[in-house]
Amino acid sequence: MQTEPTKPTYEQCVRNFFAQLQAIHVDHLEQRWITISLLVIGLFVGIMTLDALFDGINPPSKVETIDSAKLHLSKEFAEDNLGVQVDDKGNVVVRMVAGRYSFFPKHIDVPAETPITLRWVSSDVLHGVHIPMTNMSTMIVPGYVAEITTTFPKPGEYPVLCNEYCGLGHNHMWSNISVIAKEDWKAPVKSAVKGGSNNE
Repeated sequence: MQTEPTKPTYEQCVRNFFAQLQAIHVDHLEQRWITISLLVIGLFVGIMTLDALFDGINPPSKVETIDSAKLHLSKEFAEDNLGVQVDDKGNVVVRMVAGRYSFFPKHIDVPAETPITLRWVSSDVLHGVHIPMTNMSTMIVPGYVAEITTTFPKPGEYPVLCNEYCGLGHNHMWSNISVIAKEDWKAPVKSAVKGGSNNE
């Protein structure tokens, strides 16, 4: 009569694992570097956690929701309201839509040395936006409004690139921002749209 071999219990597996781990020879210098690496990782995670809890530093997206399938019906992100606008207080607001495989509008003019609020939404999949030579980089998650406030320090041409793979045409997804000297920039004639995008 043949009996089935008994399966090792969970505790036996853990004991065997630690026994094999202890049998591995790790040089004293390697142990030091492993310890230093783990301490540095722990320090960075601790700093991010403290910033998130006490300073309110969080990712800029996932704060304001919007229905990506109905962007063209929304008040804020309807086609006529995209681009650069100046609100009643004189704040410059840029609204753009990311969709495969372009940013809309394709080209905008903004003033230099002026705080500019960029509001982005996605019409289809996850996109990223990066403007080289600036600190402007964020993810555009479908269903959420990504908002960033930045300042362009000097006039020039700034490309807008998608830095999240979004499909076969990803490498052709770009736009352009012309930054014009503050004294030469003329505000667009159309008025800004009031109200957020929630529940539209």
